[in-house]
Amino acid sequence: MSYQVKIDVSPIYDLLGSFMVYVTKKWIRDIDLGTEWIREIDNTLSHGVRLAILEASSWPFDDYDALYAWASCRQPERSVEYFLEHLEHTSESNMWDEIHPIMPSLSLNDSIRIQRSYAPLLKLWYEHYFHQIEGQIMPLITEDGEEKIGLLDKMEPEALIEYASGGLVVSPMPGLHTVILFPTVHNRPINTYCFYDGVLLIQYPVDVPEEGEEDPPNMLLRLTRALSDPERLRMLRYIGGEPRSLQEMAHDLLQPQETLMHHLMMLRVAGLLRIHLGREDIDRFSLRQDGVSELQLFLESYIRI
Repeated sequence: MSYQVKIDVSPIYDLLGSFMVYVTKKWIRDIDLGTEWIREIDNTLSHGVRLAILEASSWPFDDYDALYAWASCRQPERSVEYFLEHLEHTSESNMWDEIHPIMPSLSLNDSIRIQRSYAPLLKLWYEHYFHQIEGQIMPLITEDGEEKIGLLDKMEPEALIEYASGGLVVSPMPGLHTVILFPTVHNRPINTYCFYDGVLLIQYPVDVPEEGEEDPPNMLLRLTRALSDPERLRMLRYIGGEPRSLQEMAHDLLQPQETLMHHLMMLRVAGLLRIHLGREDIDRFSLRQDGVSELQLFLESYIRI
């Protein structure tokens, strides 16, 4: 049985994504903002605000699954301010009821802990950082989201997801009835995703235009960086025949999984990989031929051949 795709455009997702990246430093080497963005935020926030927000760095990373679930279950068109007020003032039992259908394993006690812990910190993050840049983000995610909404009736669900995400492949699987795609800016160029009960939530990146006409496109830079390493070229050759799991790569290529994951991330953000999503972290990787073709297109366009 297939699934339906929904496009959810809201700055709430960028609020959560930017907070998560700043607090956890996860993927910071792989996203365009990089460590320079962390330093800029450190210099912007007061000492007290920074200490309060960074308290969350020791909390479970899985907490963000609940925060994103609350964002996806909100009423449409709700603003960031409304979401934060809702998170802070709605009764604990009602907040748990909102996401219990898609997170049945989340206990009431954990729901209460996450609500109480993150509500004041997200409010601080909004007041001292996100509020200032929300107006720059909205036109980007709105334009991209409208394009994807226009494709809902023109593309098959699997094809639309792969196009939007630049390589994520979601085949029909038992129990999955809805895939929610949402565009963000802060996490570019990576994708994040989370399986819930019957629902798959996928964040996909929206690129920010280059500042000047002479600047190389971000996509061209990612492609050339990814292909500059002989190990990554060998990996592309290896997966060119059929999809491979991380375990198969480690065995056949005689490389530690940690090293392979770094190379896979570089290839992934360059649009050279297809990731065939599976539950329980059993993903498989294959060559994305469109990404290979894009290298020539971006290079010819930039050097004006």
